[in-house]
Amino acid sequence: MVGGGGGGASSTWRNAYQEIANSKPLFVAIYATVFLGIVFSSLYVFSAVYSANSSSSTSWLSSPPSIPRSIENTLHADQSSNFSKPTTLGAGSLPPTSNPQIMQIKPIWESPPRNTRFPPLKTFRLTKQLVQQRVKDNVIIVTFGNYAFMDFILSWVKHLTDLGLSNLLVGAMDTKLLEALYWKGVPVFDMGSHMSTADVGWGSPTFHKMGREKVILIDAILPYGVELLMCDTDMVWLKDPLPYLARYPEADVLTSSDQVVPTVVDDSLDLWQQAGAAYNIGIFHWRPSESSKKLAREWKEMLLADDKIWDQNGFNDIVRRQLGPSVDGDSGLVYAFDGSLKLGVLPASIFCSGHTYFVQAMYQQLRLEPYAVHTTFQYAGTEGKRHRLREAMVFYDPPEYYDAPGGFVSFKPSIPKSMLLDGEHNLETHFSLINYQIKQIRTALAIASLLKRTLVMPPLWCRLDRLWFGHPGVLVGSMTRQPFLCPLDHVFEVNTMLKEQPEEEFGPAINFREYSFLDNPSLPRHVKESWLDVQLCQEGAEDCGAPNKTSRPGILRFPKRSNEEMFKTTFSSFKDVKVIQFSSMQDAFVGFTDKRREEKFRNRVKRYVGIWCCVENHHPGHIYYDMYWDEKSDWKPMPPQSAEDDHPPW
Repeated sequence: MVGGGGGGASSTWRNAYQEIANSKPLFVAIYATVFLGIVFSSLYVFSAVYSANSSSSTSWLSSPPSIPRSIENTLHADQSSNFSKPTTLGAGSLPPTSNPQIMQIKPIWESPPRNTRFPPLKTFRLTKQLVQQRVKDNVIIVTFGNYAFMDFILSWVKHLTDLGLSNLLVGAMDTKLLEALYWKGVPVFDMGSHMSTADVGWGSPTFHKMGREKVILIDAILPYGVELLMCDTDMVWLKDPLPYLARYPEADVLTSSDQVVPTVVDDSLDLWQQAGAAYNIGIFHWRPSESSKKLAREWKEMLLADDKIWDQNGFNDIVRRQLGPSVDGDSGLVYAFDGSLKLGVLPASIFCSGHTYFVQAMYQQLRLEPYAVHTTFQYAGTEGKRHRLREAMVFYDPPEYYDAPGGFVSFKPSIPKSMLLDGEHNLETHFSLINYQIKQIRTALAIASLLKRTLVMPPLWCRLDRLWFGHPGVLVGSMTRQPFLCPLDHVFEVNTMLKEQPEEEFGPAINFREYSFLDNPSLPRHVKESWLDVQLCQEGAEDCGAPNKTSRPGILRFPKRSNEEMFKTTFSSFKDVKVIQFSSMQDAFVGFTDKRREEKFRNRVKRYVGIWCCVENHHPGHIYYDMYWDEKSDWKPMPPQSAEDDHPPW
């Protein structure tokens, strides 16, 4: 019996103690030492056996043993220095501190010592413990991608850390990204995807695979009991979103959308009854409720059962299975999915799409502060996304981006007021405005090529919006102003401009920068202060054309319609100047002397321009831009009249 066994052991210990008490002092000390050794050895063995029986699974989606209450309280009390057991290391782990059971997590951007080895891949598994190490107010912010999006991911992380947020994790879909982020001190976990490191391209099979990884990730993290703010890598945070999300504690899911017509004019949730555009899964927040877990599980099962379903379409289909009624009269939440899920639509004015931010600037017009921008509604692929973020000065580039070899050339664009503002906003006035700017940019590209400098593109003005379908010029109900400062990818094929081409056929590459480049705070002082203003003048005028001479410090008067030799001779004296800015590109350059070089240049830049889209009730409805429109007397902005005519103008 248990009672009898316990009594026998107690009697044995009492007898041993009595014998010790009756012994001489020396033997008392010896017996006491042996006695204490037996006690502590027994406790150690018991502890080891207990720990072995409670060890966790080794699956990459496994959950380790729960954190003791005392440590869990510390996690929530001080998020700036999270602690946890060292069962799963993850990125940013430290060697044991004075307490071998607890490890302090490194601050983000603190790189591991270079004399250490890269840890085994198994230490980067996603676990509940890894997530709990980084949560703040029980929220974890997550993105994921492959090495092709490394610079996007670094920008994403930098924006969050600049906002004082460290409760983030990045999922690496290839080991190259995993290692790169680890050595930069970015919290990273291995998604086990073994994906290519190349850019997958929107709509490709690999792109759809990435979408499935997203829902698998959501379904894995929600059971950990934390709130999940899931983000695509092609977005950036401009303001801490956590206080906003906390305003809606009853919401199971808060999602962004592709809404382009405002439904509210303040910072409240968009009206679900009017927000008819697709819910966009590039930014959405999940609470670990039973309804949200059920949604994630069914969404995952839907996608895994049919690889032809796009993840975002699947999400919209399943969430809208039931939509309504409102949860209450005030919050803006709506019952969705199975009738119990509480859904909210984040306002498109401040959780911005590529249209509400870059085209409409809706937040500016409504005098609101944007929380985020997602590079949707854009063209020219990943390169177009990156360029848009650079135009908005919200993309973080390395220092060398701001100090290119050979320096920079820029110009002040000149646009007549009548061309910008007068008359109706229609195809004719839009293309007249664009063509006028294209001609100046063409000249600037030639000069940049000639001087072996990087061209700073000018701001580009449009009268009409660009979309994928027929429309009357701008989207009805949107806040698009006419004219508006339009992204470069509305007119130019940014991806083509950056594509490597054989020099024997296309001439030397022409590097370029975004129109806001010279205003970027990251531009180093030594570049800002090394500046030459070039004022175009009529040949023969005073001080016009005097080579190697400036009329005043930092100013050079240079004759219009100069040839290749004149450019080379004059500007060879200013090779050390970082920025050369022309007062205009009107009649600045008469053309290359070398006809073969001219041919190569034309071959290159004629591919730089894209299409406008689209004329209503006409198929095809797009119209091609033409870099050399001015050389065709009968050129008119018309869509192709037949399939045979549907090709670029070369």
